[in-house]
Amino acid sequence: MIDATVLVTARSFMPRDALEGAVREVRYNDLGRPLAASELRQRLDGVDAVLAGLDDIDASVLATPGLRVVARHGVGVDRVDLAAAERHGVTVTNTPGANAAAVAELTVALMLLLCRPVRQAESAVRVGEWPVLSGSELGSRTVGLLGAGHVGSRVARALEGLGCTVLAHDPALEASVPLDELLPRAEVLSLHAALTAQTRGMVGDELLSRLPEGALLVNAARGELVDEAALVRALDSGRLAGAALDALAEEPPPPGHPLVGRADVIVTSHIGGHTTEARRTMGRQAMDDLLAVLGGGRPRFPVVG
Repeated sequence: MIDATVLVTARSFMPRDALEGAVREVRYNDLGRPLAASELRQRLDGVDAVLAGLDDIDASVLATPGLRVVARHGVGVDRVDLAAAERHGVTVTNTPGANAAAVAELTVALMLLLCRPVRQAESAVRVGEWPVLSGSELGSRTVGLLGAGHVGSRVARALEGLGCTVLAHDPALEASVPLDELLPRAEVLSLHAALTAQTRGMVGDELLSRLPEGALLVNAARGELVDEAALVRALDSGRLAGAALDALAEEPPPPGHPLVGRADVIVTSHIGGHTTEARRTMGRQAMDDLLAVLGGGRPRFPVVG
């Protein structure tokens, strides 16, 4: 057993027994949601490591005496001050690819729900109706992917199996399709980019204006990729026929959020990575790297350190 205290803030972390058997003490997030930096600081007394969810991990958190490792239960590290982690000698890890299959499957499901009136038909049948509702076939459409990493590449393979024409724009992809070519052809635009200073708000008025009339938008990545006010304008004007969002800029959304409750928008509660299989893999990867650092070894998936 490692003589260390671990704070687990990731709400969906699964192998609790394994972690509790590997270290002296394990503490858990008592608020049931991602923690603000001030809330996290209050819980770090005597903590050697954090197995983190979508918490705000700023320089003040990373300056905590004795903190050695932050293991992200997921891929994104945009809420971790990586420069501060480097300065304070805190190792940061993540779990690349662990939830790729889960997010890819949800992405395709959201596309299908935008194309076929499944929700409307199910609601009608519940109240005794039996309507004839028409939709369109996803396989007949051209889908543009912004990002073709672990998730985007899986989405591409699934869509090609349905008969879609798939175009992908990714600076890391040798065969990347230029945006000027992709956007005018993308009847469905799906977001799979990491959140960075360059991609924050990238889906705004200018980008949306370049999509074909009646296009659909799907975002199962990060909510901050989308300028939500611009998305509302595109929906109101008819430029977009619909959108499906598994992520919003503010989660949970405040009352009266303009995208929640619209008939032409599907909003789900950031469930893309939440399958039993993905949670198990993410939890194991995050825990293994955290324990490796605490034990004096090297993590498998370091971001810093």
